[in-house]
Amino acid sequence: MPIDPLQLPMRFELTAVFLFAITGALLAIEKRYDFVGVFVLAFLTATGGGLIRDGFFLQQGAPRVLQDERYFYAIALATLVCLLVGTHLNRFRAIFLIVDALGLGIYAMVGTQRGLEAGLHFLPAGLIGLANAMGGGILRDVLTGQETLLFRPGQFYILAAAIGIAAFIALRTWSPVTQTEAAWVSIAVTFLVRLAAITFNWKTRAARPVFGDQPPD
Repeated sequence: MPIDPLQLPMRFELTAVFLFAITGALLAIEKRYDFVGVFVLAFLTATGGGLIRDGFFLQQGAPRVLQDERYFYAIALATLVCLLVGTHLNRFRAIFLIVDALGLGIYAMVGTQRGLEAGLHFLPAGLIGLANAMGGGILRDVLTGQETLLFRPGQFYILAAAIGIAAFIALRTWSPVTQTEAAWVSIAVTFLVRLAAITFNWKTRAARPVFGDQPPD
C-alpha cells in the first residue's frame, strides 16, 4: 500500500517534548541534581524515544531531535519553568495527565511514521512507534537508578499506545482511509484508552504461567 505523507503539526510534538521534559526535570529536582543534571534528565526524558528510534533502529544519520533546534528550546523552557516554580507544578497534575495521554499517542504515531518512511511494513513500524513512546521513560528510570515502572503491573500506559497503533494498522490494512486520517484516529484511541485507564483505574496484572509453579507474590 502506498505511503501518503503523515501531516501532524510540529507544535503537537513540541508540546509533548515540553511536557515530558517537565517530568524529567521535576524528578531531577527531587533528587537534588544540579542545573546541568536537571537539563540532561529533562532532555533524555523528552527525546530518549527519538534517540533510540533514530540511533538504534533506523540509523539514518543524525537523530532528528538533533537536527531541529526547536526541541532544545522546548526542553530549555521546561527546565527553566521547573527551576523557577519547582514542585508547585504538581498542583496541575490532572492537566499533565491529560496532555501526557495526548503526547503518548503523538509519540507513538511519530515513531510509527518514521518507520514507514524508512520502508518498513506496518508491524515493525508499529514496534518502533512503541519504542518512541516509552524510550524516554526507560532512560529516565535507568539513569536515576529506579525500577522501570513501564514493565511493572499498573495502569494502562504502553498498552494504550499499543492499542492505538493496532487501530492505525487495522485502518490502513482493511479500510480506504488515508494514512493521516488513520493516524488521527490512532492518537484519539490512545488518548481515550489512557484517560479511561486513569478514570476507571484499569490495570495490567503480573504475568503468570498457565502450567507449572506460580511465582510467589
